[in-house]
Amino acid sequence: MTEVIIVDDEQEAGELYATCVADLISRKPDAVLGLATGSSPLAAYRALAERVRADHIDVSGVRGYALDEYIGLPLDHPESYHSTIARTVTRPLGLNPAHVHVPGDVLDGAPLDDEQALREAGARYDRAIERAGGIDIQILGVGTDGHVGFNEPGSSLSSGTRIKTLAERTRKDNARFFGNDIDAVPTHCITQGIGTILKARHLILLAFGAAKAEAIEETVEGGISSFCPASALQLHPHATVIIDEAAASRLRHKDYYRYAYEHKPAWQGI
Repeated sequence: MTEVIIVDDEQEAGELYATCVADLISRKPDAVLGLATGSSPLAAYRALAERVRADHIDVSGVRGYALDEYIGLPLDHPESYHSTIARTVTRPLGLNPAHVHVPGDVLDGAPLDDEQALREAGARYDRAIERAGGIDIQILGVGTDGHVGFNEPGSSLSSGTRIKTLAERTRKDNARFFGNDIDAVPTHCITQGIGTILKARHLILLAFGAAKAEAIEETVEGGISSFCPASALQLHPHATVIIDEAAASRLRHKDYYRYAYEHKPAWQGI
């Protein structure tokens, strides 16, 4: 069963994530982190960066693999996920940039009409993750329509990393990063598939605000369906959903989730 933790705010959620990752690195200095972009993980990254500095954690061996990347943006574009991960994760945490990867790396700037490069890119990225030993902790956000990564509704729940067409709703949601100009948002991306995501040993999904309440309801308490890709977390043996009160507002079993977490043995962590 997916563990649901209801917190007061994003800072509390970020501290839970930071503790979990710090404990992992202490056990496994070459830990592999799955990295996501968007607004939901930012507090988690800030909390982890503060923990790394405060506790003098050696992150020189830590490796990272991002979920997705736009196609059609240069890697050095400020809104490419290559740039975003560098800005929000690699530099604040002090990671070795050579150890942090995004799916766009395997495309090496290939255009949308380079059929061979795009056909091979997803499998190359999945093989790179496998060679690294697999992802230990994968952080996730969720879209208002239930997408994770760029796996839009209707995505196969067994899919690997591949090229996808972005839904108009996702492009509208992401237009805020492009001066509110939807025409500036790319129409295609390369994304880890749901099957790839489910191979991570621990999934941590963060969501905040009333706009995410319906997606969280479907993710946690709805049926498992490709039309809410995040619902695949119910299939994972170690999935943690950390949300605020607003995002939890439509859940039927909130009292049980609170009770279970309050009575959880401290040694279990999340």
